[in-house]
Amino acid sequence: VDVTLPSGVSTQEVQGRRRKLAENLSRHEHEVFITIPAAARTVRLWIADSGALDQPIGPSPLVLDPELRADYKKGKAPWGQDLRGDAAALSLYQRHMLVTGLSNQGKTAAVRALALWLALDPSVEFRIADLKGIGDWAMFDGIATVLIQGPTDDHVIQATEMVESGVTEMERRLTSPPGTAFPPLIVLVDEAQVAFMCPAVDEEKRPYGGSKATSRYFMAARKIHNQGRAVNVLLWQGTQDPTDQNLPKLVREGAHTRASLALGTESQARMALGDKAVDGGAAPHLLRQGLDKGTLVVASDGIDIPAGQASITVRTHYIDTDQAAEVAARARALRDGVTTLRVIDTGEDVDPLADIAAVIGTAPRVLTQDVLQRLAATNPKAYGDWTNGDLKRVLEAAGAEPYKSDGRMVVGRDRVARALANRTDDDGSASAAQ
Repeated sequence: VDVTLPSGVSTQEVQGRRRKLAENLSRHEHEVFITIPAAARTVRLWIADSGALDQPIGPSPLVLDPELRADYKKGKAPWGQDLRGDAAALSLYQRHMLVTGLSNQGKTAAVRALALWLALDPSVEFRIADLKGIGDWAMFDGIATVLIQGPTDDHVIQATEMVESGVTEMERRLTSPPGTAFPPLIVLVDEAQVAFMCPAVDEEKRPYGGSKATSRYFMAARKIHNQGRAVNVLLWQGTQDPTDQNLPKLVREGAHTRASLALGTESQARMALGDKAVDGGAAPHLLRQGLDKGTLVVASDGIDIPAGQASITVRTHYIDTDQAAEVAARARALRDGVTTLRVIDTGEDVDPLADIAAVIGTAPRVLTQDVLQRLAATNPKAYGDWTNGDLKRVLEAAGAEPYKSDGRMVVGRDRVARALANRTDDDGSASAAQ
């Protein structure tokens, strides 16, 4: 209901007395939501039936419908329900994303549900770093081209190099001929606060963490935020308990979709969602820690938000680890033998033919463009600038030249395997120098 306020009463006063208003409506505080619509001197109240918000909302369509497919460009991920009980779906097309909240409120599950839906579009590539490392993203083995799992400084270094490989791919796409179509690439870092707080430095004394221009992770994230959207290179980050130290202002403001679970303070809510959303009534700091797990306040143009509001509250469907593994298995079956790499190789000694065989994996054939992308993800320093000509040169020299299949150029697994076997017979080593 929209309420026009009497003269002398401000909308801010009403927002500040939410508990008293709720009690006089015979409700708990969490059952009354106050937003500020476009009309002057007006507050919009949403009042839940007593106890309604404490009831589960049911399983995700991803679990219920084994035939469900995703469409990165035109589709919307089934994320949950709004407070009215209507389905809440989110468009992921060309939108960087930030999801934050206190620990153990369902952040990873909320982000993972979106990734699982998008994985059902086989054109989407994932490069994932899980800096918690307890297996929450293990089901993406065979889906993601890169999967880094662990909380140590070494894992942060690998995650940073993974994000930098995304920058390399973005720059390659930006310099491609006009009109070139680019498949979506999702660079996903869960527990990103670990990366920002990492004290490790490289050989040139550049820090991996931090929020200065010398920070490798910070600058890679900023570069993707600045230019990635135009060529479908997107950065998704999940982080907990945001501060200026573990979630720098320039990075959090680079996300098109910002969502927050329960937070401790209004200042954290402003970091998570921005001043506009909080001034308009967004209040993740009023969600109940432990009781409102999986409930998000979302600010994004990718979700239907009632006119005049700056945010919407979504109760997300919970997909547990076993269910996530089942959905991932369906997504894996739609893909053409993705080889998941667990280390980003930045060394100088490379074996192109062996690396090509590794990225092809078990697929009988892989598009030449996909081979190039996987090589760049494996070793951006060695392969980030490779073109079709470079790939063709190496393969023709080995007698495993690309060929057309259904009108598109592909690299055949058997041809590359034979070339490696012949090289072993000739040189006595499958890793002879090129």
